[in-house]
Parts: sequence; structure tokens; C-alpha cells
Amino acid sequence: MTARSSAESARDVPEATVARLPVYLRALATLADEGTSTCSSEDLAAAAGVNSSKLRKDLSYLGSYGTRGVGYDVDYLRYQIAREIGVTQDWPVVIVGIGNLGHALANFSGFRSRGFRVVALLDADRDRHGEQVAGVDVRPFSDLEQIVTEHGVAIGVISTPAQAAQDVADRMVASGVTSILNFAPTVLQVPSGVDVRKVDLSIELQILAYHVQRKAQAEAEAG
Repeated sequence: MTARSSAESARDVPEATVARLPVYLRALATLADEGTSTCSSEDLAAAAGVNSSKLRKDLSYLGSYGTRGVGYDVDYLRYQIAREIGVTQDWPVVIVGIGNLGHALANFSGFRSRGFRVVALLDADRDRHGEQVAGVDVRPFSDLEQIVTEHGVAIGVISTPAQAAQDVADRMVASGVTSILNFAPTVLQVPSGVDVRKVDLSIELQILAYHVQRKAQAEAEAG
């Protein structure tokens, strides 16, 4: 079966499947690091933390990459998923808001190893301008448009306080950024055609607290 183009597959692959593809890619990278050259759908599903039928369904959207009785070639499937996601190329990224979280994101080595290159760090605080984080100079937020044009940036990361996030998002969109990863604790309003992924660490912790509380209550009732 011939692999479909990204444009074709983008229309067909469900959003839930797209969300799991990076998980499969990470699991395949781990298997490759362990020296595994082929794996069954059951092995890959276990490594990714999903059931095997769901994994086979997800991979069926990408094409036929498995061999009956043999399984999947780890390196080949890893490349095909990386190509489908788009991380076989180099994606320039700009981070706005270089506080504690911005520093941590700038220093995150996983960006480059997964195909993302931080080309600029921007902050409105003049005291931070000229500071260097992970080998990248912190520049004024007013440089955003120039940087987006110069580097062809399509992905922006917002790690500012909540009250500044919408203005940053507006400026990003106006400058040509089409995808935003938002760490600010607020909901952004963006025009159609702009994708936003929200990461709220406090909400994730609250969800974990809920589950801890439920477990404690269940144990108390059982006792």
C-alpha cells in the first residue's frame, strides 16, 4: 500500500488518533533504544499504555505497515509516524514569557530531539533583554513579527501570566503564527484556522488530587 500524502491523511485521521500518535512514537523510540527491531501490536500497545485493538485501528489510518506473523519494523514504523506528525523536519518555535516556566521550557532538551528548534525567546521585561537561556538570547517582545518572518515560525509557545496571554496570542496570529501551545491559565480566543493546545499544570494536579481523594474514600469505606 502506498503511503498517503500528509494533506490526504490530515483529512482522514481522527483527532483522538492524532493525539495518540506521539505516544506511539515515544514508545517506539524506547523500544529502539532497548535494541528491539520488531514488535507485535500487543508489545507496542503495552509500551504505549493502550489496548492493542485501538492501536491497530489508529495505525490503519496511516497505511499498512505491519507484517502478519512478524509484527512491526520498529525503525520503519517510527519513521512513518514521525513523518505523519511532521517531526521529520525542523520546526522553528518561538517562546514568549521567560519567567520560571519559560526558562524550563527553553532548557527542555526534548524539543530539539523531537524536531523542534527554539529560534527566539521573547519577554516584555526590559531587565531580561540580553539574558541568555540555553544559548538563546532573550529579546524584546516587539521583535516578534521580525522573528516570525525571518525564521518562518508557525508555532508559538505562550508562558506568560494569564492577563498578558490574549495580547500575545493576538500578536502571534497577526504575525503569521498558526499554532499556539498555551501554558497561561486562561482560555485564548483565536480565529478559525489557528490551532491552540492548552497545558494547565494546576488543573492536572487538581485532577490527580480528585483521584487520590476518591481512592482514600473507597479504602475508608472498605475498611
